[in-house]
Amino acid sequence: MRRLLLVPLLVAALTGCSAFGRDEACTQADAESRVSVVWRPADFGGQDAVRIRLCANGTCEERTSGSPGDPVASVSVRLPDDIGAATVPVRLTVTSVATGDKVIEDSARAKLTEQRPNGRSCPPTAWTATYRAQPGKGLTSPEGLKLQS
Repeated sequence: MRRLLLVPLLVAALTGCSAFGRDEACTQADAESRVSVVWRPADFGGQDAVRIRLCANGTCEERTSGSPGDPVASVSVRLPDDIGAATVPVRLTVTSVATGDKVIEDSARAKLTEQRPNGRSCPPTAWTATYRAQPGKGLTSPEGLKLQS
């Protein structure tokens, strides 16, 4: 009889279950609250052909477009970790390095979504939004962005 009682307790301990519900083992992935924009460098021409400037919630970051051989490039603006499920203003400006002409000028209101990379009950909690910079369209959804040319 004693063995019959020990087996379920041993199984519960090994599978992470407790008498009060399932305990979740937390991983150690880090995450930051941010708004990001991704793009295919090939969409913008040659090596570092444009300068991409992303502004979110009053802070800006920028970089050049990168190598057309790279499948995807990105730039992000860090937000306060405790920003929560806010909606923040986002502005994208893409400028030709050669001429200084604006290739894209677009804005949006980003609804931040909750991210928990280590599991539902594990820290950290990050609030994020991601867009795609697309010539002729501006800020679009990154859904369907192919990672190969």
